[in-house]
Amino acid sequence: MIPSLSKKISSFTKLAELIFFPSFCELCSSLLEFPQERVICHSCWKSIRTSHHSYCICCGRFFEALEEPHLCQVCLEKRPPFSHHRSCARYKGKLKDIILLYKYRHFQVLGKDLARLVCRALGKEEEIWWKVDVVVPVPLHPKRKKKRGFNQAQIIAEELARIKGIELQDGLLVKTRNVPPQTSLRIEERVRNVTGVFGVVKGEKIRGKVVLLVDDVYTTGSTIRECSSALRNAGVKEVKALTVAQA
Repeated sequence: MIPSLSKKISSFTKLAELIFFPSFCELCSSLLEFPQERVICHSCWKSIRTSHHSYCICCGRFFEALEEPHLCQVCLEKRPPFSHHRSCARYKGKLKDIILLYKYRHFQVLGKDLARLVCRALGKEEEIWWKVDVVVPVPLHPKRKKKRGFNQAQIIAEELARIKGIELQDGLLVKTRNVPPQTSLRIEERVRNVTGVFGVVKGEKIRGKVVLLVDDVYTTGSTIRECSSALRNAGVKEVKALTVAQA
């Protein structure tokens, strides 16, 4: 199709959407008038401050002080079962609102947008992507997935794998017990809640490989740690982890 004609058709399509199905940004109520705008306007996406200059080079925990990235005291005393973890921003403000819309208002289209946000923030950080063979999402228990209708980590992981040209393996890491959601628990309860609840099936598909584990929010790190332990016990060579936001 001729480029100019294609653009005209796209403009006409958007005009028809605005006339017959007007939609507004769920955060600021602005009219979604540009191509590819869905649920959240471009201005709200652009206002999100990504990355953080000071963080633990292992667990990825953000530091409050403005200093060079370094190992935190916890990782100095005992390294986690993953080698690197990074979040692209803090879990607050508009990013928090978007994640809540995504998970609990069923705006599944936001999953791909969140993956693109991660790539813009962390796509060039070599320690995360170097030698990664497989992308694996943090799983939901089948009952919880059925209730929600989708696994939020899976959609983000799938888009990251597509953008980076890395193999996606969904369904190998499984959640074997339907425990209460982490958000409903106090911090001291979260470690016990997820201990031993993850397992690996068909481990030969990822044995000896470097895995990138993907989830939406990192709070205490207990979920990422338990998933990483299950993967390492299944013979995975190394686990790295990415999350959209850090609480």
